Amino acid sequence: MFRPMRRFRQQIDEEECRKVLREARRGVLSVLGDDGYPYGVPLDHWYDPDTGHLFFHGAKEGHKLDAIRRDDKVSYCVMDEGRREGDDWPLHFRSVIVFGRMREVEDEEARRRICREICLKFTEDETYIAHELESAFPRVCCLELVPEHMTGKRVKES
Repeated sequence: MFRPMRRFRQQIDEEECRKVLREARRGVLSVLGDDGYPYGVPLDHWYDPDTGHLFFHGAKEGHKLDAIRRDDKVSYCVMDEGRREGDDWPLHFRSVIVFGRMREVEDEEARRRICREICLKFTEDETYIAHELESAFPRVCCLELVPEHMTGKRVKES
């Protein structure tokens, strides 16, 4: 069902893919948008190492949610920050693409945890997090991406 990686020598293993997903703050979610056009939107995420699922938050309405409600198949692409090796000019980075199905999270306790975990990727300021949960939580929709396939690769710019 899913294609093998064409550049298999650059492929990273599943554990390294998980590491990229845990450490990266954001990526691009792609859905089948209006009139069959692809729609990609940058999003913050939280990767739950216990379930292997990715979680997102956003508005309760809009293009992304309309597309997901029509067709729950999505892909999510993440890149790490990259690094330079020695005096070499090219940037070395890793990317991961997750294919799976997206669903809305209804459970309020789960939604609070998702929002909190995403906030913790950006700040440990408990006062700020509490304020955000108090003021924005009623307007937030949380989404869960259940992976069906994942690939990752190491790339050296040239």
